[in-house]
Amino acid sequence: MSLNLAPDEPAAAQAPTPAAAAAPALASALARTARATATATAEARAPLTPSALRAVVRELAEQPDQWIHLVRLSTEERWYQRLVADDDHEVWLISWLPGQSTGFHDHGGSRGAFAVALGELEELSLGGPEQGLLIRRVPAGTARAFGPEYVHDVRNTASGPAVTLHAYSPPLGSMAHYDLRAGGLVRTSEEGPEQW
Repeated sequence: MSLNLAPDEPAAAQAPTPAAAAAPALASALARTARATATATAEARAPLTPSALRAVVRELAEQPDQWIHLVRLSTEERWYQRLVADDDHEVWLISWLPGQSTGFHDHGGSRGAFAVALGELEELSLGGPEQGLLIRRVPAGTARAFGPEYVHDVRNTASGPAVTLHAYSPPLGSMAHYDLRAGGLVRTSEEGPEQW
């Protein structure tokens, strides 16, 4: 926007045009809109809570017609496929044959949840100095949720295959792997999305 000035007339002597008078109000309104947009964007990208992620995987687990045709079984390692990739979360479908496991791992700071849709799994985690190693049976219809610092090992110790749905928020950026030793968990490696 420009002001039209007479050639020899100083700017201070000229009365502002209606457009010039409106400029500060417009700039203020644009600044408010930009702040509101930034806040809404930040809120939209805020990580989902573990309980919200549990609801996501439970709902999907109860709708096998949405994913059962995708499931594959692999004798070499767990099979997996990402079903959802949004800005604030992702969902994975995983199949497990007997004996397959994740090993102890974290989720790179993401919150998470998983639901067993078919079969049964076992989850191992450390419960602290007083509790030691915790072992949970996770049958079909069960969902588990956890915060960003959670480390666990999930495995199929049953005699048949299992299928699970996993949700993470924010989407996984890395995962560290650990060995369980007498003194506790020892970090051994880290992987990123390029390995998935």
